[in-house]
Amino acid sequence: MAAAESDREVPSALCTEFLNFSVKDTASKWLQVTDLYKEVYHHLARYVPKIYCLGPNLNPQSEDLLAQMLLQAPLEWYLCGEDPSTGLAKLEQNNQPSQLCGHVFKVGEPTYSCRECAADPTCVLCMQCFLGSVHKEHRYRMTTSGGGGFCDCGDTEAWKKGPYCQKHEPNISDSCHEDPLAHLSTDMIARCYNVFSIVLKYAVDMLTWDKEDELPPGLEPPDRSDSYYCMLFNDEVHTYEQVIYTLQKAVNCTQKEAVSFATTVDRDGRKSVRFGDFAFCELAKSVIVRNTSRQSKPLRVQVMHSSVVAHQCFALKALHWLGHVIGYSDALRRILCQVGLERGPEGENSSLVDTLMLCDSKMWKGARNVYHQLFMSSLLMDLKYKKLFAIQFAKNYRRLQTDFMEDDHERVVSVTSLSVQLFTVPTMARMLITEENLMTTIIRTFVDHLRHRDLQGRFQFERYTAQQAFKFRRVQSLIGDLKYVLISRPTEWSDQLREKFLEGLDTFLELLKCMQGMDPVVRQVGQHIEMEPEWEAAFTLQMKLTHIISMIQEWCATDERVLIEAYKKCLTALTHCHSGFADGEQPITLSMCGHSVDTIRYCVSQEKVSIHLPVSRLLAGLHVLLSKMEVAYRFPEQLPLSELSPPMLIEHPLRCLVLCAQVHAGMWRRNGFSLVNQVVHSVLWLQIYYYHNVKCRVEMFDKDLIMLQAGASMMDPNHFLMIVLSRFELYHIFSSADCRKRYNRETANKDVVQQNNTLTEEMLHLIMMVVGERFEAGIGQVEGCDEIKREILHQLCIRPMAHSELVKALPENENKETGMERVIDCVASFKKPGVTGRGLYELRPECAKQFNLYFHHYSRADQSKAEEAQRKLKRQNGEDTALPPPVLPPFCPLFASLVNILQCDVLLGMLGAVLQWAVEPSAGHWSESMLQRVLHLIGMALLEERQQLENSSEDNDFNFTLKMSRPGEAPSNTASVLALLENLQNAPHLEVHKDMIRWLLKTEAGIKTLRERSASTSTVTASGSRGQEETACDKDKAERKRKAEMARLRREKVMAQMSEMQRHFINENKELFQQSLEELDASTSTSLEHSPTSSDAALVCVGPRRSRPREKRQVVTCILCQEEQEIRADGKAMVLAAFVQRSTVMSKNRKRPPHDPKRYDPLFMHPDLSFGTHTGSCGHIMHSHCWQRYSEAVQAKEQRRQQRLRVHTSYDVGNGEFLCPLCECLSNTVIPLLPRTKGSSSCEQPGLGQWLKTSGQQIKAMHSAHRKLQPVSTVEETVEEECPAPEVFTVNYIPTNPYSSTIKEMLTTFGTATYKVGLKVHPNEQDPRIPIMCWGSCAYTIQSIERLLVDEKKPLFGSLPCRQDECLSSLARFGSACWTAACQPTVQGHFIRLVAALIPDPLVEASPCILDVDMLHLLVSVVLSYGSVHSQDSSGLSVDAVQLHLFHLITVAHMVQILLTSGPEEVTMEQESGEAERGEEEGACRLYNTLRTHVGSSLPEVGSGWHLWRCVKTGILPYLRGAALFFHHLNGVPAPPELHALCPGQWEVLCGYLSLPSNLLQLFHSQQELLEPLLHGWCTHPGVQQTLQGGGVLVSFPRESNSLIDLPDDYSALINQASSFTCPKSGGDKSRAPTLCLVCGSMLCSQSYCCQTELEGEDVGACTAHTFACGAGVGIFLRVRESQVLFLAGKTKGCFYAPPYLDDYGETDQGLRRGNPLHLCHERYRKIQKLWRQHSITEEIGHAQEANQTLVGIDWQHL
Repeated sequence: MAAAESDREVPSALCTEFLNFSVKDTASKWLQVTDLYKEVYHHLARYVPKIYCLGPNLNPQSEDLLAQMLLQAPLEWYLCGEDPSTGLAKLEQNNQPSQLCGHVFKVGEPTYSCRECAADPTCVLCMQCFLGSVHKEHRYRMTTSGGGGFCDCGDTEAWKKGPYCQKHEPNISDSCHEDPLAHLSTDMIARCYNVFSIVLKYAVDMLTWDKEDELPPGLEPPDRSDSYYCMLFNDEVHTYEQVIYTLQKAVNCTQKEAVSFATTVDRDGRKSVRFGDFAFCELAKSVIVRNTSRQSKPLRVQVMHSSVVAHQCFALKALHWLGHVIGYSDALRRILCQVGLERGPEGENSSLVDTLMLCDSKMWKGARNVYHQLFMSSLLMDLKYKKLFAIQFAKNYRRLQTDFMEDDHERVVSVTSLSVQLFTVPTMARMLITEENLMTTIIRTFVDHLRHRDLQGRFQFERYTAQQAFKFRRVQSLIGDLKYVLISRPTEWSDQLREKFLEGLDTFLELLKCMQGMDPVVRQVGQHIEMEPEWEAAFTLQMKLTHIISMIQEWCATDERVLIEAYKKCLTALTHCHSGFADGEQPITLSMCGHSVDTIRYCVSQEKVSIHLPVSRLLAGLHVLLSKMEVAYRFPEQLPLSELSPPMLIEHPLRCLVLCAQVHAGMWRRNGFSLVNQVVHSVLWLQIYYYHNVKCRVEMFDKDLIMLQAGASMMDPNHFLMIVLSRFELYHIFSSADCRKRYNRETANKDVVQQNNTLTEEMLHLIMMVVGERFEAGIGQVEGCDEIKREILHQLCIRPMAHSELVKALPENENKETGMERVIDCVASFKKPGVTGRGLYELRPECAKQFNLYFHHYSRADQSKAEEAQRKLKRQNGEDTALPPPVLPPFCPLFASLVNILQCDVLLGMLGAVLQWAVEPSAGHWSESMLQRVLHLIGMALLEERQQLENSSEDNDFNFTLKMSRPGEAPSNTASVLALLENLQNAPHLEVHKDMIRWLLKTEAGIKTLRERSASTSTVTASGSRGQEETACDKDKAERKRKAEMARLRREKVMAQMSEMQRHFINENKELFQQSLEELDASTSTSLEHSPTSSDAALVCVGPRRSRPREKRQVVTCILCQEEQEIRADGKAMVLAAFVQRSTVMSKNRKRPPHDPKRYDPLFMHPDLSFGTHTGSCGHIMHSHCWQRYSEAVQAKEQRRQQRLRVHTSYDVGNGEFLCPLCECLSNTVIPLLPRTKGSSSCEQPGLGQWLKTSGQQIKAMHSAHRKLQPVSTVEETVEEECPAPEVFTVNYIPTNPYSSTIKEMLTTFGTATYKVGLKVHPNEQDPRIPIMCWGSCAYTIQSIERLLVDEKKPLFGSLPCRQDECLSSLARFGSACWTAACQPTVQGHFIRLVAALIPDPLVEASPCILDVDMLHLLVSVVLSYGSVHSQDSSGLSVDAVQLHLFHLITVAHMVQILLTSGPEEVTMEQESGEAERGEEEGACRLYNTLRTHVGSSLPEVGSGWHLWRCVKTGILPYLRGAALFFHHLNGVPAPPELHALCPGQWEVLCGYLSLPSNLLQLFHSQQELLEPLLHGWCTHPGVQQTLQGGGVLVSFPRESNSLIDLPDDYSALINQASSFTCPKSGGDKSRAPTLCLVCGSMLCSQSYCCQTELEGEDVGACTAHTFACGAGVGIFLRVRESQVLFLAGKTKGCFYAPPYLDDYGETDQGLRRGNPLHLCHERYRKIQKLWRQHSITEEIGHAQEANQTLVGIDWQHL
């Protein structure tokens, strides 16, 4: 009872009552009473208000515990008739587990659907079932659940095959249809029935209870208190911010509390925000209502009595309990279903389930979720009751949807969302159509909610208010339900199903009639327009209905009787629509080429025209089905084909296509550029874009084209073409007798001529499409997959494409499938991606001949790209560049007459006219594009004729060659098409079309030969024509080959001449070239230098034997002013753009708390490297004054910009950030470039002992000098005598500063920047820590680069990019000079303390122990700080000698460090050691044993010298490599060539280069007398014992490189992990955006109010807060639900990066939209890891933000 005691709200009276309460007695009493209902209610009335809602702070743990004991336990006892632990276990044992999985998905949980076997995309499996199913080997789709839904494993209707996983596989012995109640006794059934009836009724009564101050009869509390809750309810209208602000005002809470309230309200649907008496709560309510009613409807608030709230809380608990209990047995589940669906006394819709459904919109979110879950685990898991529930759902459908329209909650928490569970079951959907007329109900409900109509009864979406737009979005869910009902087509039809489906179709046609002709547009001729047209709603409706229309056609295709009836109904509906359109249309007669036709006068450019024609398009789809199903040939008498009026059929689709052509021609923006016209034009342009777009075109553009084909196939082709000409408003051009000469006389407006040219092109294209588009089964004799093959082929003709691009370019069916996978391998080959980019499909070469330049789904841009690509390909293959039309499949009989369009007189007249204009191009009133289309049409006609000749033995009447060679009749006697083509062949202005014209003439000649041959012989062969073509082709190829050879020879000749001229010029200007070569040599990297003096001797970089490289002038160029400048100490300062950042990349202890910047002393770096300062550079050099000018300009610009725009940039000027002027790399300071310090030529090279003595004296002298500098009051009077300084060491001597003023200024600039960033403090030039931070940054950067080289398996020297080389040199030289810009005694003080860590100094307090010092940091700091001491030493002591002694000393210290921290001996095979190695092993043992004598038992005994030497050698290598880099860049000694490659023998070369013996232990043993006391001092430091015994952080060497965390290979494992992650601050709530830190593996709740924390006085999200704890402000995260990598730097910078997970097509899936299985790509993950290790994350973010400005505006700190 700890929980109860801790909660002050639970009175002790209840505790005693609880102790006296007997569950068994209560249950026994209930078993004997006659009115159980009354007894249970009395019990609940007594106890519920005592357990729940006793104060402002609810205590769920204690409430649940008490409710279990006092309320649920008696119910369970009564139910079982015995102890529930026994009774429920028995039930579970006797229960046959369900074959249905029924696992209800959590938000974000992974779900799997099989693309091959699922009945529809809503059929999904949970992860466990999926892994145990056959589908994991199939093509599957992976998505994350939005919550709700359940696993369909075991549902045989959901899967075409493999319905069961291994777990749910049914036993053959099980009798499937056995009644589960058979296992229960009648008593048990009666008891269950009683309990379930009472509990369910209680829960339903309380959840649907709407009185705030009283309870249902029987539940009134014995003693009523005056305690109330002010209950705030959720809505989808108000934002988080509004709710938080209102609550702070209303209930006087902190922002944190308000955020917690708002989060709970959003999650659970309601939350009490105040507890007290009625007046107190009412006051809060009035403030909330008043504050939120200004902009919109107020927040819903109720003041509720605490007992009402208590019973509602327990009602939810009771539903949870019911769900839990029925899990024990299917029999209990069935009883609960029976209770729920049993009719009440009120008759229809009075069952408890009905009551819950019908009150759904009145309940709060939490209550809805709980009862929906109960429905899923009960009604939907029992097939018998699922059917009964579906019938009730269908009966109430209209009312439920109407309630949903008024409700402001999302659909996911509405009971209407259960439709997906019911309507997608095929048998159930058909049962509901036949028994409940569901299809008609859904469509009627939909139409009733769209009430706005115009005078003709069409939908009108103008002047939509926000409220109506909201309702329109809601109403679209009905279309989703209709899609579920139709998603699986029937295989068998009953008469009743036919009747009800056709009745539904009638209703659907009524809906389509309301859309036919909606949103008409009129070309604006004046300047007035009433208002901007509302077009989006109409297109949204069209898009949503696209799949429904397709599915209705598919249903019709499965039954001939249904198809015939549907066709008739659709035709009647279309006729009805047309009867309303004929107002004011005058009849006219058109005549041309001896043909005439009667039609109506109609100008698209003057009359109303609509792009929405769904009735026409549905009829077109059904017409194709008549042909495809052969109904038109088998039952012609049942079809009204004779009643069809072809001109009526084609009229509206043709107008639509003409409208598109006119918009392309620019006719709809003709009247200047007024805003009005631009609005109309842009709206129309968008409509036409969607009309052709892949999402709509199947049921828009494609069907319009089919309708034209259907109409044209039933008309005289000449009549059809004249009507087309008339609608295109081109009839007057082509029908005049002298049309071929028209432009010679006509001096028309240029715009009009241009428009007419475009219209003519569009019209010719339309004719090509009508005749050439035969790839739909039913129009042409093709298979279903031929159409998709052709789509893919033409997309790949534009360029190679990724899988996702192809999928986007192909239409999806209702199952979100394109059918691409079945055929892709026939037309394309797949090319895998590299580390970047994605996998691409490339067209197979043999498929290129099927390319059609005028493919009907190409946009103009696509067409020109494809044309260019295909011509380029042909040129590469040495073929001619003609792109002739491909050979087409034959038409089906219903459409066969379409080919006659190609040989009709009107078309020949049009072709002749265009060719004639091309022959006489002087006026220029024609276009090459027009000619190209004419040539293509002629090619189509010739191929058609050749095909018919080859395929048919009998005479055919298609004779285009005859008609094209026939001249015009008198009086005009115009030239024939053939004659015009021959003329054009030699026209100089048509060079580009010559290949095509030549191909046409060849083909024509071949057909003539074929005709002659077929006339003379009975066998028809095409070999002659082919042979002729081939010989002509061979000649062409030979000619082209000759030309190519000539071009090659010409190129070679020119190159030889250029080479000769170049040689001549060099000889003439030898001196000039010699000079530039020297300069070039001087500027190359020092690492590649080999001075002649040291080429024979071994290269040494430190110590008295240091190699002296030849001094060279270093001349650099400023990137801003382009001036050259030599780097000299007294010259102008040159600087390198640099970026300093804090880093934890090498940290071995991420738990170390961040230090306090004001008090932190950074002199010694701990070996765990928990925080470091890294300096990087892009390598670009500037004058310091040029940089200052640039920096000032950037700041001024930023101030101006902030006043204007108030948006972020990718760099923070306030923090000193700028972009490098050349490469735009993010920088925040500059490093001055300094000349190399000249080595002293002195010969004073003391030994170690001598140096220890001298340095000791110098340090003592400095101590006393520094004491004198301190104020007298602070100096303790000491008796100690003054220590005389060595004569040659002048303590008071102030050396002259060798640097110019600009260099001094830059030394301060870089030092201050490093200090500011590294410690996160404000700049302070006087702070003594500045030099320390600079030395630390130099050491950390060296360590980072050394690790990077190891990880990349690159040699130590020669493999670094120039920019890193430059950066390291600048850092090392800056470090040795930075003391000149600081206070000299301060730097000397640092030197003294640094040396004291090695050589104990009684005057230095609190020296760190040897295990708490990183030795490379110590080496760099001590060597660089020595300059301040050496400047006062006039003894001639060599700096080199001091560097060497310090280096040796620190190396010994590091060996000691390694041996102290070496792990226990590993059991490995002893290696055979050579003589030299024996010495090393022996030395290691001796040193280790010496350490053991000093340290004692803390060090284990190690017998193996081999193990110890191996520990030393591997442990010290990173330090030695770092030291080599440091001394190389400091002293400028070139590296030995052996270190430029990864070859054996590196250890000896490295030791030699560093002036070390290869047996490092000789360093200790050769100077043992001197080093022994130091060793004793190191080991006896109290910190050593403490650390070795576990008191501190013990780091072992070598430190392994840090890596990003290991990720699972399969992405769904990550999703699963994230779905079980709960928000740490929201009481078990699922996190909406779980985000994984890739550095440390923490899962975070990102992008939510609940997990915001305060950081430096600002609220930040969980990820931003984590970056400062884990990555010193830089973070790499994986947003699991979006499959997206997130880079963050600081609070204001971030970007998204491609994730390392790819699908089988080599593509990422950011947002998990495509759902293909994703697997880890190790190369890409390594790339992210490399960016992190290189400290390039911030740079990457900068580049991303510069490239994409939208990234700058995101509030990254809230993620």
